[in-house]
Amino acid sequence: MKRLLPLFLLVPALCFGQGFGFDDDSDDSGSSLPFTLDFSGKIEAAPVLYLNDFKSGEYADAFSVLDFIRMYAGFDINGKNAQAFFGFNISYRAFEELKDGDFSQYPPELIDELWLKGYFGKFSVEAGLIKLRWGRMYSPGPLDIINPLDYSDLTNLTESREMKIARPMIHASFSIGEFSSVEAVFLPNFAPHKFAQDGRWTPGQYSNIVPVFIGGIFDRALQINPPFIYTLQGMLALFGGSFPIPYELPDTSTLDYFQGGLRFNTVIGSSDLGFQYFYGNYMRPSVSLNGVDDFIYSTPLPSPLTVLPSPHIEYTRYHQIGVDYSQVLFGFTLRAEFAAHITGDVSGDDGNVKNPFLAWSLGFDRDVFAGININVQCNETIRLLDGKVIKNPALDCEGASDVTSTRFIIQISKSFFNERLECKIVNIWDIEDSGFAVIPSVAWTANDTRIEISAGIFAGDTSSELGQYRDNSFIKLKLTYSF
Repeated sequence: MKRLLPLFLLVPALCFGQGFGFDDDSDDSGSSLPFTLDFSGKIEAAPVLYLNDFKSGEYADAFSVLDFIRMYAGFDINGKNAQAFFGFNISYRAFEELKDGDFSQYPPELIDELWLKGYFGKFSVEAGLIKLRWGRMYSPGPLDIINPLDYSDLTNLTESREMKIARPMIHASFSIGEFSSVEAVFLPNFAPHKFAQDGRWTPGQYSNIVPVFIGGIFDRALQINPPFIYTLQGMLALFGGSFPIPYELPDTSTLDYFQGGLRFNTVIGSSDLGFQYFYGNYMRPSVSLNGVDDFIYSTPLPSPLTVLPSPHIEYTRYHQIGVDYSQVLFGFTLRAEFAAHITGDVSGDDGNVKNPFLAWSLGFDRDVFAGININVQCNETIRLLDGKVIKNPALDCEGASDVTSTRFIIQISKSFFNERLECKIVNIWDIEDSGFAVIPSVAWTANDTRIEISAGIFAGDTSSELGQYRDNSFIKLKLTYSF
């Protein structure tokens, strides 16, 4: 962390004989400026080699040449009763985005965080573009739901801090005694997780949505009106094997999508506890079709003028009630989170809305032997009222998903040479869909310089969340200089 005085303050400070207000050795504290400016940053070069492209000879796609070099700069201004922070990501991609980017949902990538904070005794309040962490898990758990994550580039899959997207919000905190505090947060709108819309990291949930819907219409026709199958086949032949079902994600940038929550943190004995309530939106869209039965029972001619079912897309609203816990016990650092989510579909039979669901996370980390550290975390969601879900993705937004979703994250690491060399391997395994990723890395740190070589290997069922990227396995070299 470097402490610098901006040039526009340097001249008047020298002219009037004022101290800089930083690390001044003068005894005349009254002459110091009323604030300090801390400046920090890093310059990073991170070429990525995609193995499948390299093997096939598509060298132009094997390297992310245009995004090799990035810079981060942070300015932290501290006064007696106020603090301001400005963090910027400077890269070719960030500047390209500024030309024609749509910032209605997400701030420009150029801005990492941008906020102002005021202190009033035990009470503090901050406002701006903020990354806020709730919960106690090592990796994101069910209570860490304030900020969406950026899944448009999975070469950073293990860097949850970097994947977080800052959101406009007001965050207030009040201290109660020495060990307790109450937090409140208000977000004027909503943004879901960010996924690539094209390219190698586009998820199949978006690119395959039309074939999935067509399959659902076929299944429904077989169930309620089998003769319609022949008409449907004629339509598909006319449209070249598929017919268009255009869809558009809803605009969530308005006050109609406001979010808010409260959190209480305390310490009881050797245990850290947290309790929270949050009113918000599920980070992934719920998608189904309207008018499927009417479409099937009609007898349209196979014509481009045929009225097709229309997609229904929304981000399910829910009330979350949650609790978290952490404690060091017998050498283990234990962490746990549990949350109940109450949605608008309290009877479980509304195919346009997610059912109520439970979510929990349990994990621990410990140094086991020979300086090896192991960190294990299990996240799971459990859908309630599953018997009311129609097992057809065209009719029910949860028709193609399992009642549970379970992910194990296991990290094993060891440091050498006074922690200058770190060897680490992260394993991510999704139980229900049989997808997994293995991310090994080796990093050397010397003073302000860090050299890291990592790899990402995706495998499993090609329809799984991780296995669908099996052709995107990569090797990444990251050179970082911090200042």
